[in-house]
Amino acid sequence: MALPPVSVDATLDLLASGDYIADRALATSLFVAFKLKRPLFLEGEAGVGKTELAKVVAGRLGRSLIRLQCYEGLDVASAVYEWNYARQMMEIRLAEALGDRDRGALAADIFSERFLIARPLLQALTPSPEGAPVLLIDELDRADEPFEAYLLEILSDFQITIPEIGTIKVTEPPIVFITSNRTREVHDALKRRCLYHWLDYPAAERELAILKARVPSVPALLSRHVVGAVQALRGLELFKPPGVAETIDWASALVALGRDRIDKAVMAETLGVVLKYHDDIEAVRTGHLDPVYSAAIGFGDD
Repeated sequence: MALPPVSVDATLDLLASGDYIADRALATSLFVAFKLKRPLFLEGEAGVGKTELAKVVAGRLGRSLIRLQCYEGLDVASAVYEWNYARQMMEIRLAEALGDRDRGALAADIFSERFLIARPLLQALTPSPEGAPVLLIDELDRADEPFEAYLLEILSDFQITIPEIGTIKVTEPPIVFITSNRTREVHDALKRRCLYHWLDYPAAERELAILKARVPSVPALLSRHVVGAVQALRGLELFKPPGVAETIDWASALVALGRDRIDKAVMAETLGVVLKYHDDIEAVRTGHLDPVYSAAIGFGDD
């Protein structure tokens, strides 16, 4: 287990050691979140590295990563805790058969911690010899508003109240990342409990550095062609512009095809790696392939 970095520069170095090429603004937000022990709320388009940031921090600090993937209908039983009803029923039947406990003692026993099933949020507040874990609450915008409201107690005081047991609170809070793709607005009450950072698509040179760090086997010219093409695609009116994850996938796919540079034919054939909607693919193939190819070649010649 490593301690969080002691400066913004050390934060940049920490992320770079995990092949995460961040700009100084993101490193500053992350460093301040470490120092203030506040959650970091990350918004941005899908595929720009929000989830990956939490994974890299957990890996480089030697902390366990606890991930809560949000979805519509997420409730307390799935996210926080639930009782092991099967074991409780077995305990009740065994006590009835033996007749050795009164109802009060039995009720106290079956609602003790040994019958409690900890879900991600409760796991994040459980002390660990590894130190405080990294808690990733991923795509909060997909969860319902009542669940979002439930998070307020956890993010304010890092505690969970279980009626049958009491309040569970930790002395060292987890390192918390919350991500959102903005499919809906997250309430201000929750955002006020966090530090906020908008994670945008990277500029071309930083995206090139990211690609080199994540897929070092990609030839230099091919890397520039892919980045130039992706940057051009983001300038089009597409339903879903490609993220950095798609840039990495596209470069990896072209390497798998034995390419060391891009050409118009292979670009058209592999658009399904970088674009995920049929209408976007057809729009590029039929109306934008030439300018995207020109942008790729132009960036490669720089």
